[in-house]
Amino acid sequence: MLETMLKRKNAATGVRVTVKTAVAALVIALAAALPQIVHAAAGAQGGVQWLPMYLPVLLGGCVLGVKWGIGAGLLAPVFSFLVTSAAGNPMPAAERLPYMMVELAVFAAVSGAFSGTIVKNAWAAFPAVLLAQVAGRLAFLAVAAIFQSVSSLSAAVVWSQIQAGLLGMVLQAVAVPAIVIALRAVLLRGEKDAD
Repeated sequence: MLETMLKRKNAATGVRVTVKTAVAALVIALAAALPQIVHAAAGAQGGVQWLPMYLPVLLGGCVLGVKWGIGAGLLAPVFSFLVTSAAGNPMPAAERLPYMMVELAVFAAVSGAFSGTIVKNAWAAFPAVLLAQVAGRLAFLAVAAIFQSVSSLSAAVVWSQIQAGLLGMVLQAVAVPAIVIALRAVLLRGEKDAD
């Protein structure tokens, strides 16, 4: 979405890269900060239930597109892990980090695939987020099933976490498209061919 908008405004390549880098950095920072806020307010179980790291990554995919979204999705859990490890409480835990990287990269790739479509039709944000959520959670489950013989994160444990996070997923399935639609409206302001 952002790339298309910047091209429409005839932004130079350097400007486009700078803007996308800034947005990706914001997505990564939010993906590290939101879990801290949720854990402080709702405890460790709040993270499993509300899935706060997912919201900015889903948003990032819709706004940044596939490539930049995947980058943000891969880096978000790594950045969060490094920052929180320095504070003595790594989130996500080291064992879960590779799983989160895969899951968030899939979230961003699938939602990012709709980025151009969202420019044309704002309502495409809803299937973008829903399909990204399903694909990401299935990827998480598949990776856990493949590596459960060498990890304590089994498919059964992941399945119970998926069930525990259903409310968070439903709320994000509404909130993320609403934010994307609002951002699109702001970015399209002043253009005659908005729809």
